[in-house]
Amino acid sequence: MMIIRKSQDRGKFNYGWLQTNHSFSFANYYDPKYMGFRSLRVINEDFVAPGGGFDTHGHKDMEIITYILDGALEHKDNIGNGSIIVPGELQRMSAGTGILHSEFNHSDTESVHFLQIWILPKEKGLKPSYEQKKFSLRENPGKLHLLASPNGGEEVLTVHQDVTIWGGVLAEGDNLSYTLAPERHAWLQVARGEVVVNGVPLVAGDALAVSEVSNLEIESKDVGGEILLFDLV
Repeated sequence: MMIIRKSQDRGKFNYGWLQTNHSFSFANYYDPKYMGFRSLRVINEDFVAPGGGFDTHGHKDMEIITYILDGALEHKDNIGNGSIIVPGELQRMSAGTGILHSEFNHSDTESVHFLQIWILPKEKGLKPSYEQKKFSLRENPGKLHLLASPNGGEEVLTVHQDVTIWGGVLAEGDNLSYTLAPERHAWLQVARGEVVVNGVPLVAGDALAVSEVSNLEIESKDVGGEILLFDLV
């Protein structure tokens, strides 16, 4: 079974300093058909204007992942982290028992475009933690790169849930295959461009929820594409 979540059907809001698109119910957007998918709870596509951002606020018991597409995002938190996140880097923040942080566009002249992803952790009450790593998706296109997993590693973020996150950049004509183990599910998010998945055409902002399908064939035809793939229990 494959269900398409079209870009234009997401919850869309324009606050001036922030334009945002919600794949799942979030804040002022509520759709009982889209409360999340498996442990994946939030995918927001955000465009933050120069100088804009989110003032200090709190989170608890959530794995928060930030994927930058364009621009630079400045992060600060109350457990001692301060960083600039740029394209090619991925940030994971485990809110656990509670964390305070802020996020601001690092530029006064250019907007920042990013995906913010929330995943429900396997257990509550974890110690808050933070990771940020650089990946070579754009320098090494045409393949899926492992970005995050429960086991983590030197070149992989650790996420406290039974989920693996893969990313890939496809040039025109690239083809990728991905095999789902029995009883596993997938959410494929198109971050940029266009792809065709098992014959289903998808454009930037679209997503595909996949269950009871063993193999995904991902093609990039007329233009390239950039995708995130979540393999979930």
